[in-house]
Order: sequence, then structure tokens, then C-alpha cells
Amino acid sequence: MKINIKRLLKISLPLLLGVFLVWYSLSQISIEELLKYFKEANYAFVVLGMFLGLLSHLSRAYRWRFQLEPMGYKIKLGNSIMAVFATYLINYTIPRAGEVARASILTNYEDVPFEKGIGTIVAERIADMFVMLGIIIITLFLEFDFIYGFLIGKFNPIKLLVATILVVLLLVFILRFVKKGRSKFALKIKEFVTGLIEGALSIFKMKKKWAFIFHTLFIWAMYVLMFYVTSFSLQQTSDIPFAAILIGFIAASFSIAATNGGIGSYPEAVVLAFLLFGIPDDPSRAFGWIMWASQTLMIIIFGGLSLIYLPIFNRKKLPKRI
Repeated sequence: MKINIKRLLKISLPLLLGVFLVWYSLSQISIEELLKYFKEANYAFVVLGMFLGLLSHLSRAYRWRFQLEPMGYKIKLGNSIMAVFATYLINYTIPRAGEVARASILTNYEDVPFEKGIGTIVAERIADMFVMLGIIIITLFLEFDFIYGFLIGKFNPIKLLVATILVVLLLVFILRFVKKGRSKFALKIKEFVTGLIEGALSIFKMKKKWAFIFHTLFIWAMYVLMFYVTSFSLQQTSDIPFAAILIGFIAASFSIAATNGGIGSYPEAVVLAFLLFGIPDDPSRAFGWIMWASQTLMIIIFGGLSLIYLPIFNRKKLPKRI
């Protein structure tokens, strides 16, 4: 019973949050005003942004094969591509269900054991996490003066220093607690951190590690370019500083984990990021919706086609019953 409630909350809470944020977002800008921005948008840049997003997904599918080859599985590129697009589409319904479906597709059509498929997906997520962390560090380094000035302007320097010291002391305490702790909580954290390190190091042990690293960097470069190029679709966001692009991209990326596919949370994350640079709410919110809608449309089209075409593409091999 407790497990069912926990599962229900995992499914319903992101969905409810998404519905609330959609309502909130549309309460801050009228439908007529939002549609006006959509009509005035330069769709050449929107389509180019969609193309860059498409390249990132294709690169992700190609990269996946590098992880499976050392285990003796040479999967068809078509199955890898369709599994990736199906993942994104299914994640719009149930968070993280797409990753399970992705591993199941390989089990059904490529005879890759489910646990091995999931293992490769976890490993690639670890690689993506490190790249995202790198983007954050680069952003902090490039925009240190701006971020420092913003924090000093908003917070008392002494309080900021005290808060920083407290955070550092808290982290040291947590690390010592985890290192020496024997409780279930401490052991779970230790296991999680160990898994992250092992997963990251495993990348350097694979045969085509440099190709894997190249595609990982390429994927995230396309993500950033996708966001940057689409900003030119609206006149009001076409000349914003690149710092706003980076911070907006980081905020929007984290928002995707908050709700199903970032519905509702994506445009509001963009607004909060752009607000730091004095960019008005309405064009920021409109850009967020254009960005989210264009990428969602691409996922619906290619994800839907993938789910339809997968059994046709593999018609000579019937899927196993689960």
C-alpha cells in the first residue's frame, strides 16, 4: 500500500505542479499577447533551433552504441535512434518511465539484458551531469563579476560570507558523516557517490572513449546553441547578452526535471533567469514558451513516429513478452 502511494505521488506531483505552473504562467500574460509573440516570431531561427536539437538527439543515439559494444552488443542505429526519441516522448507522461522503456526496447529487439541497458543509461546520465556541472562552472567563471555584483547588491556581504561559511561547514559535516556513518541513509549516499565515480571512470575504460567524450560535448554544445539560436526568433530577445543565454539555459535545463518534460516550469525558469538581466517578463515568458513548444513538437513528431515504426522496422524479429 505504501509503495503504491509513493508511486502515485511520484506520478501525480510533477503533473500537478506542471498544471499549476501552466496556469500561473498564462495568468501572467494574456493568451492574446502570447499568441502575438508567436505570430511575430521569426520561424527560420525556431526551425534551426529544432534542427540543432535533432542533431543532439541523433548524437545521443549514436553515442549509446559505444557503451554497448564492449559488452558484445552491436545494436542497429535505427533502433537506438527510435529508442531515444521514444524515451523523451514517454517522459512527458510519466517521469523517468522513458528510461525504463528505452532499456526495454533494446531487450525486445536487440536481446540486450534489461539491467545492462539500464546500466548504460545511468552511466550516460552521469557523463551528462558532469558536463552540465562544467557548464555551470564555466558560467560562474565567465560571469563572476556579474554574479558577485548581483549577490552583493541583493544580500548583505557579511551575511553572505556567514552563509558561505555555514554551507562549507555543513558540507564538511555531511562528508564526514557519510564517510564514517553506518546508518542506512549514510550507506545509501556512500553507495550513490561511489556509483557516480565508478560510472564516470568507466567511460575512460571503454574502447571508443574519445568518441564517447566528443559526442557528449557535441550533445551539450547543440543544446546551448539550440537555446541561443532560438533567442533570435523574437526581436526583444535577439540582442540579450550571452551570459543571459547561459544562465537561462541552466535554469531551463533544471526545470525539465521538475515537471513532465518541463511543462509550465520551462518558461517560468527562463523568466527568472532573464529577470536578472533586466529583460521584461512578457518577451522572456513568450521566448520560454516558443522554446519549449518547438522542442516538444519535435519530440511528439519523432517520438510518435518511432513508437509506430519500431515494430515495422523489426518485423523480422517479434518482441518478447514482458
